[in-house]
Amino acid sequence: MSKKLIIAIDGPAGSGKSTSAKIIAKKLGYLYIDTGAMYRAVTFLALKHNLMDNLEAIVEVAENSEIKLKYVKGNTLVFADNNDITEDIRSFEVNDKVSIISKIEGVRKALVKKQQMMKHDGEGIVMEGRDIGSVVFPDADVKIFLTAALDERALRRAREYELKGTGVPFNKIKENLRQRDIIDSTRDLSPLIKAQDAYEVDNTKISIEEQVEIIYEQVKTAALKFGVEI
Repeated sequence: MSKKLIIAIDGPAGSGKSTSAKIIAKKLGYLYIDTGAMYRAVTFLALKHNLMDNLEAIVEVAENSEIKLKYVKGNTLVFADNNDITEDIRSFEVNDKVSIISKIEGVRKALVKKQQMMKHDGEGIVMEGRDIGSVVFPDADVKIFLTAALDERALRRAREYELKGTGVPFNKIKENLRQRDIIDSTRDLSPLIKAQDAYEVDNTKISIEEQVEIIYEQVKTAALKFGVEI
């Protein structure tokens, strides 16, 4: 079986990771993995079972829950113990708490282990998150770090809520993202950082098409370097 690439896309909330990763994965015929959805799933379960003040129980949820991601017709479906929680994990309440859950050492260790097990020899992967290039797959063939101005990211998130009919005030979204940035980038274990060999893309003022093209050029360069057909 010929070699295929492992592509890591990291960045803060609202930076366009999911959209870019989905397009790149579809373009290449690779497996797309949204690691953020896994942390959201644990957060949803912790909220559902009133475990937010029970650290040990939250870690047990991360270790023992069967979290599955299925990419179907352009959408990532998220299942926890065979229950479809795809819509549930995108609520503002989950958004508000996910960074708190994500900084718990036991949760990160459990989910990083699950993520690393998703790698199959010879299978191309596009995985997005906050610590993919630095922790999950430090040997990834392509590392991208996406970023954008806070106001722009808040606007994007506000539009997402509007499309779902659950409008949330812009200032509330902006403050939530600001707090998540602080928590994600200052946590002790697997903080949100740009890997030293990652290619940074600031997409504040460029279209998604331009952003994807920039990433794809990096993929083509890596493919040429490693003798991989794409």
